[in-house]
Amino acid sequence: LKLEMPTINLDGEVTVLATVPEVVQPLKSCAVTWQKLISRVLEEQLKKVPQGNGPLAEIDLWREKNATLSALTEQIKLPEVQKALEILQEAESEFTGDLQIVLSELKKHHMEAQDNVKFLSTLERHLKNLSTGTGADVISNTIPSLLNALRMVWIMSRHYNKDERMVPLLERISWEISARVRRVVDLQTLFRDNITAAKIKVTEAKATLEQWKKCYFTTCIQVEKSGSERYWKFDVKRLFEKTDYMASICQELHDIFQVTEELYNIFIPELTTVTENPKAINELRREVNIIISPMEDLTFDPFSMESAQEWALVMEEFREDVTVEVVKQIFVQNLKDPPLYKSHPPVAGAISWSRSLFRRIQHTIIRFQEVEELLATERGKEVKQIYLQVAKKMKEYEDQKYHQWRERTEHILPLLLKDTLLTVSSATEEPVTTKKSICFALNFSPEIQEIIIETKYMEQLGLPVPEMARYVALQEDKYLRYTSKLKAMLDRYHKLMEMMNEAETKLLDDYVQELWRILKAGHKRLTWKSVGIGEFIVQCTQTIGKFELLVHQIHNISEDISSKLRSIESTNLFKFPRSKNGDKLPGAKEFFNYVKCEQVKGVEHMVRKYSAIPQLLIQVEGRVANTNSGKSPKLASYYAYWERRIYQVLTQLIVKNLQAFNATVLANVPLLQIEAVISVPEVTLQPTASEIEKITVQAIQDCVEVTKHFVRWMHGTCIECPPQNVKADEVVIFSFYSDISQSPLIIEQAVLITQNVHKLLASLNKCLNQWRRYDLVWKSDKGAVLDRLAAEKPACVIFDEHLQFYMKVAQEMTQRTLIKDEQFIRLQLAPLASAVQENAKSWVLSLGKLLNELAREELFRLQDEIQVG
Repeated sequence: LKLEMPTINLDGEVTVLATVPEVVQPLKSCAVTWQKLISRVLEEQLKKVPQGNGPLAEIDLWREKNATLSALTEQIKLPEVQKALEILQEAESEFTGDLQIVLSELKKHHMEAQDNVKFLSTLERHLKNLSTGTGADVISNTIPSLLNALRMVWIMSRHYNKDERMVPLLERISWEISARVRRVVDLQTLFRDNITAAKIKVTEAKATLEQWKKCYFTTCIQVEKSGSERYWKFDVKRLFEKTDYMASICQELHDIFQVTEELYNIFIPELTTVTENPKAINELRREVNIIISPMEDLTFDPFSMESAQEWALVMEEFREDVTVEVVKQIFVQNLKDPPLYKSHPPVAGAISWSRSLFRRIQHTIIRFQEVEELLATERGKEVKQIYLQVAKKMKEYEDQKYHQWRERTEHILPLLLKDTLLTVSSATEEPVTTKKSICFALNFSPEIQEIIIETKYMEQLGLPVPEMARYVALQEDKYLRYTSKLKAMLDRYHKLMEMMNEAETKLLDDYVQELWRILKAGHKRLTWKSVGIGEFIVQCTQTIGKFELLVHQIHNISEDISSKLRSIESTNLFKFPRSKNGDKLPGAKEFFNYVKCEQVKGVEHMVRKYSAIPQLLIQVEGRVANTNSGKSPKLASYYAYWERRIYQVLTQLIVKNLQAFNATVLANVPLLQIEAVISVPEVTLQPTASEIEKITVQAIQDCVEVTKHFVRWMHGTCIECPPQNVKADEVVIFSFYSDISQSPLIIEQAVLITQNVHKLLASLNKCLNQWRRYDLVWKSDKGAVLDRLAAEKPACVIFDEHLQFYMKVAQEMTQRTLIKDEQFIRLQLAPLASAVQENAKSWVLSLGKLLNELAREELFRLQDEIQVG
């Protein structure tokens, strides 16, 4: 395309040349030619359409338009063309206006082409990936990016922001995606692929089609949120009708491959049983291959909406084929262990399962018959033959199950009804005659219940049942009542027996024997055909009820006795005095006297509790033996049981109290105080260590002798033994003391306490050793020392040394710690310090007096010498 210029000289001023006819006339002719050329080119470009169905064809179209229009525009911009136009404008040629209109159109269309090429070029990479990219991941990444780029084009472009431009472009993209799916999902080769690979292909194809639609609607929302005045409200049917249809076809193809795969998998268990018959294996595989063979030879495009009816017929035939084949394989696979409906018994459930499978294939054949062209095909005839074979096997299977059940029921049911109501077993390895070891169990066979259920379901299935089975089934409610009541009764019995300890079992032996006598009727005599079952249950229930009442009464009394024993066991026999004046603690003797007094009170409380126990045992005697003597032979073992319990409680009482006392001795909490005093010539404790140990031993002995107040019962009774006169002046009272005092546990605790007290006192005595450096203060014979000094008359410096020593001792006494707490004893050192200080001061006074006397004598002597001289 070239704009022709006239061969004239255009040098000179435009205003001058516009007045020269030889210049203006040729230019007018050129203007007409240019107008026609540009108009023709514009008309041709506007008529052009993309050469292809894809979006890349649209980009190519705009590039071609841009190239053509750019060529004309560049020529218009040439200097000589621009000067010619100026001359014509100056000459006011009538052709100038028309030419300017055409030039304006050229500029408009050229700018549009330029703009469109610029924005559509941003889509080109994505569109090429969509067209030629390999791999599902490339496509899945491309579609979101492509739509995001389209959104930017819609927002920024001056021409692709209108429905008439964007919708056709989206349609072309939709066509490209559809074309790609067609290439990937090629039915001519797809069914020859590995099933897994084929499933992956159709799954990815379906995902691509669905992603296209999903990303489109996501972009619609983004456009609205972007603030654009124009939203994407395009015709969804135009864009997605075809891709939605193709996605549904992909899903159906996936279903076909899934079913095919499952059919192959069904063969796996069967192959282990037919490995010696390869023909059978091949036959199974051939049947599956026949089912899918029509898919490989389709004469139409399943992705074409025009072929929807033909494809629907193919899928219908496939589903019918699969139904018969699947039912056959399910039946073969589950013959030995058929899946049962909830609450169905094994045999009737298996027959119901077989019939439900038969109804499924029967429904299929009926549908085949409704579509004659399907049943008339070779495949239709094969399906019908398979149906007849399977139906025959199902009938044989049902007959076999039914006859086996009927024969077994007629044989075993009479035997089961002859079983006794109860069975007896031992809960331990002991003989079943021993007390609590006897366990009664319900002897109602689960097979009876199963036969009842089978009978009901067999009649629902329309199958005849044995008369005895029908009779038993009619009595189901009665049997359920009997078994429920018997279970409840046995539960009460076993719970009751478990409630009793060995002593109570011996105590109530007569009642237990009577109960066993009644229960054994259900074990020895009554069967499930007997007429006295109801009366037996009533008698057992009443007897157990009476026995329960008695046991509860005894337990209440037993709990009362146990409560008293717990009170005795928890008694504190070492109650300590509390400090009245803050730091002032009781002395050792005062402390242990207080403990002794509190023990006396505790003993009185415990003896009252103990003395009430025989009266409670007499209440038991009244309920069990109908006497109140306290010496019933029937309760001899029960009396002995409680006497053993009392012995255990008293032993624990003493052990726990001794343990608590030992813990008190070791704890760093002072409870009593002793003093350190001078007992010339030694420093000692007051009371002395031996005295404190003796008091402690006596406290331990007092604690153990508490048990002397608990008088033993006479043999076989709960009556206290009277005092026994052994000698004329000696009375012996039989108490628990003689046994408890010999307990190794108690002896061990007593020894431990005395050892710990001994160690403590030794430690306190060791503390007194540091006071021995002051022993000159109280050990020295003051009179002798003073007589010696008076005789020797030493220099004053000697007296000064003695005085300094005793004054220092007196001073130190004011600085000493006067209290030492160790474990449970507080040692008061104040009396010792005071005594040392007083002795030291006494020495100072005595020495001062002696020095004074000696000085006076010396003074008088000097005075006499002076007078004589």
